[in-house]
Amino acid sequence: MIANEALSVTPREDAFSVWADVYDRQKNPLLLLEERYLLRLLAEVKGRDALDAGCGTGRWLEHLSRRAPRSLHGVDLSPEMLGKAEAKRIPNARLSVASCIDLPVPDASVDLLMASFVLSYVDDLSRVAGEFARVARSGCDIFLSDMHPETASRLGWKRSFRSEAGEFQLPATHKKISDVLTAFTDAGFVAQVILEPSFGEAERSVFAEYGRHGSFVEAEHLPAIYLLHLSMPHKRSVFSLDSREQAKHVLHGARCALGPRESAAASVLIDDGRVAALTSEVFSDAAQTTAGIDLTGYLLLPGLINAHDHLEFSLFPKLGRGPYKNAAQWALDIQEKDAAVIAIYREIPKAARLWWGGIRNLLSGVTTVCHHNPVDPLLLKEEFPVRVLSRFGWEHSLSFAKDVPGAHRNTPEDEPFFIHACEGIDEQSEQELLKLDELGVLDTQAVLIHGLALDRDGVKLLNNRGAGLVSCPSSNAFLFGKTPSCEILTSVSRLALGSDSPLTAAGDLLDEIRFASSACKLSAQRLYAMVTDAPASMLRLSHGEGSIRLGVRADLIAVRDRTGEPAEILSTLRAADVELVLIAGRVQLASHAIYERLSPEDKAGLEPLSVSGDIRWLRAPVESLLHTAEDVLGKGAVRLGGKPVCRAS
Repeated sequence: MIANEALSVTPREDAFSVWADVYDRQKNPLLLLEERYLLRLLAEVKGRDALDAGCGTGRWLEHLSRRAPRSLHGVDLSPEMLGKAEAKRIPNARLSVASCIDLPVPDASVDLLMASFVLSYVDDLSRVAGEFARVARSGCDIFLSDMHPETASRLGWKRSFRSEAGEFQLPATHKKISDVLTAFTDAGFVAQVILEPSFGEAERSVFAEYGRHGSFVEAEHLPAIYLLHLSMPHKRSVFSLDSREQAKHVLHGARCALGPRESAAASVLIDDGRVAALTSEVFSDAAQTTAGIDLTGYLLLPGLINAHDHLEFSLFPKLGRGPYKNAAQWALDIQEKDAAVIAIYREIPKAARLWWGGIRNLLSGVTTVCHHNPVDPLLLKEEFPVRVLSRFGWEHSLSFAKDVPGAHRNTPEDEPFFIHACEGIDEQSEQELLKLDELGVLDTQAVLIHGLALDRDGVKLLNNRGAGLVSCPSSNAFLFGKTPSCEILTSVSRLALGSDSPLTAAGDLLDEIRFASSACKLSAQRLYAMVTDAPASMLRLSHGEGSIRLGVRADLIAVRDRTGEPAEILSTLRAADVELVLIAGRVQLASHAIYERLSPEDKAGLEPLSVSGDIRWLRAPVESLLHTAEDVLGKGAVRLGGKPVCRAS
């Protein structure tokens, strides 16, 4: 915990010996804040040699062990702290009593190195940096964190803990972030992430529990810790904060969402289509670069992932007269009663309809979409407005499929397999999960679409098999007069959200988020995950889609900032709020306000479209697509996901 009052300083060795007994039992808001952010920023651990310098009782060793490192080594000067770590029996962790200036590992043997809340206790930063450089392999990632020195000085924070013997102050010296950076860059590291997070709602309860809510209020708008990610360069060139002129784009001035509850003021530097650096505004001169886009007053979110759509139906109106018992009943009904309407919309060439499907997703901040149909070559072209998943297996459903086991069997092991299932409210829908299991299809590759008929036992079976579920609740409500319950959805381990098509859905993915929030009572945090992390895992995406961290694809969206955590803001957004979309670092959409800030290079190829009266500049052949659609539907009659679209006046 942190303290403000004056306490007697306990000698270092004695302090850590006593602290070991209570370290894991006492909640610490600084450590909670660090874990929330650093778990989202960590580089790849799997298959790498990891070292935790100053590992204490093994707090980070436990996290690293779960990520399958090739080797894991924890080092600490306190035998008592290491004794607590050893008692946890952390898989594959080797422990050593040693200091940060004399690490018991060979030269160039470490791929990932952590020093969490350690540097305040060292006397010579240069010696520590030099020792870390000695053990770091080329390409090594190093993560440093500590109490924020300026805030600590301003508020008089002390390192302290309480035990049965009283409260003890630890002998710590707050190092300036600039001094830390100088020491480590002089040793050969390059700084790529510099963040200074503040306490959030997650930490408020810890302060309250200790009767220090006033301390939280005093500090909540100040940086509480710093997080640094540095790298040991390969022999080839490595992008660093000192090479900003190489960046394709620098987005500065925005609050950057790193998770559903995590955000920080930071500039995002983009190079070769990826996030090349994240740096606190205090340490960034990005605003001075010619490639900069000023996003002051905006919140930067990861591009959203739409886990289920049928792109070619985005111009269609809703069809059907439910409620129905199952999806097959609906399909047969509209083929019979709405054949004339369907025929009219199919007069629009399929290529144009697919383009409009991409635009519908782009307008709502979607950068990656799963199209549950054969992959048309158009969808894979660079000029298509959003990224469309291409590596997957699929069948439509048990009702309309010829060979579900064969389709599943022909899907490569590293790809997902999609199928509409349990889409209805009758016994036939309820039995489909068991049928899929009998066919050997229900496994870790399987992703079920809808799953409305799932009950508790069905969810248990789904989870036991490791299968995923994509929910589209507004379609369920339209077709069957029923939505999945919060209890059922929150009990699904692997859950994502899909917009489905306008034939049955409320609108776009943002409309679906708001509908799921209202009708299914899902939390903002769960909804955030359902369009970012969860579908990225379920769809087997491998380039960091759905997140903002170093090295991932620069799929980003910007909306006007407002009070609240990123997840809370996302859960209320509409397409009209999305003012900037980048896919792999290229501007795909811009509001008029953002368009005026773009470089001539970024503006090239963008065409304006009026959507419900809002102008958006899109990297798409808007004029041509409008002509094609209006030739069939008539001027002024084009609706995209139910929203009127026309030429910008």
